Amino acid sequence: MKKTLITLFFCGLTLIAKSQNTSVEKSIFGLQTGVLGIWVYNETKLSNTIALRTEIGFDFGVWESTFYDDYDSPFLLTPVIVVEPRFYYNLKKRSENSKPIDGNSGNFFALKMGYHPDWFVLFNPDNAPIVSDFSIIPTWGIRRYLGKHFNYEAGLGAGFSYTFAKRAGYSEDKSEIELNMHLRIGYRF
Repeated sequence: MKKTLITLFFCGLTLIAKSQNTSVEKSIFGLQTGVLGIWVYNETKLSNTIALRTEIGFDFGVWESTFYDDYDSPFLLTPVIVVEPRFYYNLKKRSENSKPIDGNSGNFFALKMGYHPDWFVLFNPDNAPIVSDFSIIPTWGIRRYLGKHFNYEAGLGAGFSYTFAKRAGYSEDKSEIELNMHLRIGYRF
């Protein structure tokens, strides 16, 4: 009986120790690409469930809007800077079910804050003016790993976008609802 109690006690300690280690990783650096761009990112641990993702890259797009009516649907490649706090809400549950959480593999809620600066545009044959914008978009998403380094990520959200059109010579700035739908594959270094 004494041996059984001691064995149960030590088993209980290991379960407690395991649950305390469930956390986002200290720092992750990687590269992701999708249909609409390519990005380099870093995620830094803020707490056991929150990571701050910073990202710089290029967004692809075919823009048709009031700002580009005089142009033949220019295909644009614009720089983007993103700061995005992420709350990984199911890491503990994934760990308890023996599912991997390496590389912050889990479900998350994020507040994506993106800025397209008016520095330059690539693949702009019509010389469409550069119109910078800022967006804040609450997003839900998932990330999973295929092996140790490759990952895929999907997300969906809706938020607010503000376009700085006056800087590009238009009569007024514009604000509107913006969607964030992404499907990306990536490599973690």
